Parts: sequence; structure tokens; C-alpha cells
Amino acid sequence: MDHWSKLQSSFSTLNLGQSANKLAKGFNSSVQATRERLGQIAPGEITELPQEYKDLEARVDALRQAHLVLLKITRAYESESYDYPVQIQESITELSTTIGQGITNFAAANLKGTNLPAPNPVAPVAAQYKTLPHALCRAATNAATVLNGAPGGNEDKLARALGLYAGAWETVANARLEHDDAIQMQYLQPWQTTLSTSINVAMKARQAVRTSRLELDSAKQALKATSPARQEQARLDIENAEDDLVQKTEVAITLMKTVLENPEPVKNLNELIKAQLVYFAAAAEALSSAQGEMEELSVAAEGEYRKSRDH
Repeated sequence: MDHWSKLQSSFSTLNLGQSANKLAKGFNSSVQATRERLGQIAPGEITELPQEYKDLEARVDALRQAHLVLLKITRAYESESYDYPVQIQESITELSTTIGQGITNFAAANLKGTNLPAPNPVAPVAAQYKTLPHALCRAATNAATVLNGAPGGNEDKLARALGLYAGAWETVANARLEHDDAIQMQYLQPWQTTLSTSINVAMKARQAVRTSRLELDSAKQALKATSPARQEQARLDIENAEDDLVQKTEVAITLMKTVLENPEPVKNLNELIKAQLVYFAAAAEALSSAQGEMEELSVAAEGEYRKSRDH
């Protein structure tokens, strides 16, 4: 303990410039923090912060944690393919196709006028949305096309049902894109902004309070090992540190209250559920309409089947 005190005292008595004094304070604060962590400082020698400040700290920590917990899941909306794991395989296939098209088009452009046969340029394949609704729409459309292409396909009730299904999911797919855009703009961006700005500013203010508190307690520890000639200066250092701590604590309290009173998180969450409601309502309407028509096809198909069996 004497070793730490002498080391701190030696830094305090050096005649340094302003930047060097900051370095000395930073070192002394680090020493103080280490000694506290190791239990070398009695709890009674650690400056107690106001209860209001500590309560606000706990509330801001809870607010920050709430943002992070929900953000961990809702960031899925930043990726178009969050509900369609098959997209990885499709993306690899598309990448291979794109590379092949690039090579073909490069050869077509650069082999002209040579003795080597130049391939014809290939038009790029249109990119496909990587969402489950879009995939269901494409699959149902392809399945209906296959059935319609067979003899008598125009009379195939399953092909007609698949067409209805594809149409419903096309509507859902379009609503899904609008849903994701709304969530990204109205919820995700402001939600993350709250984390990175107002909450982060409050966290930095709290760090400033911690640093100031460590500097004060470090100055108090240094006073114990200060020579009589330096006692007055050491007491002045403590007074300055106390004033600094009071000022920084008041600033941090104000900033934390501002963060906690901010209505934006509730507004952002409202935008999230509103976008989800609009999407699911549109999906329910489209699927309900298609299911009503499909119900008639189902009854007709079953009636024809029973009729054929009766004969």
C-alpha cells in the first residue's frame, strides 16, 4: 500500500505541463481503480455517489439492455432472405450463372475479328427476390405451368388452384417488401440511432463521472503520503476534484433523465407493430380471397370424383 501511495505522490509532485498533468491523473486513476478492484481500498474510502444518480444508472442500463435484446432479433429484417434459408443454394447457382455469362460476353466482345469462333452475347438473368412469399409464388406458378402444358391442362383444376395460390402469394410478396422497408426506415434505423446517440452520450457522461470519482479518491489517497510542504496543494487538488465530480454528476443526471424521458423508443416500437399489422392484414385478405375460390374448386373436384365413381 505504501508503494502505491509513494508512486502516486511522486506523480503529483512533478512539475509537469498540462498534458503531462492529465497523464499523471490518468495513471493515478488507473492505480486507484486497480486497488479498488483488488480490495486494497476500504469501502468507506470510496466516494459515495448520490442515490438518484445510482438509480438513474440502473434504469439507463435496463433501457440499453432492452434495446439490445430486441435489436438482436429484429435486425433479421435487414436481410431480405430472413425467412428463406434455401436462398443460399440459389445464390450460389445464380453466382455461377453470372460468372458464366460474364465469361461468355467477354469472349463475344473480344474474339471479334479473330480466327476463333466468337459466342453470341448472353442477356443477364433478372434477379429474383429471396423471400419465402416470392419463392412460394414462383413455385406455384411453375407447377401450374407444368400442368397446363400437359394434354388437357386447360381443364386441370389443380393447375387453376395453383394459379390462385400463386396470385395470392404474389400479393403477399409485394406486401412483404413494403413491410420490410417500413420496418427498416421507421423502426430499425431510429432504434439503432437511440442506442448510438442519446444512450451512448449518457454512457460517456457516466464514464466521465467514474473517472472524476477515481481522480478524487486518488487525490485523497495521495494526501495521506504528501509531505507537509505539499499538504496545502494536495487539499486544493481534492477541492478541485470534488467540484469536478459534482459538475460531472449533475451533467450525467441531466443526460440520463433526458434519455429515459425520450418518447422515441415507444414511437419506434409502434411503427414496428404497425408495419407488421399492415403486412399480416394484407396477407390474410389475399389468402382468404384465394381460399374462397379454391374452396369452390375443391368442392367441384370432389363432386366430379364421386360422380365418376358412381358410374
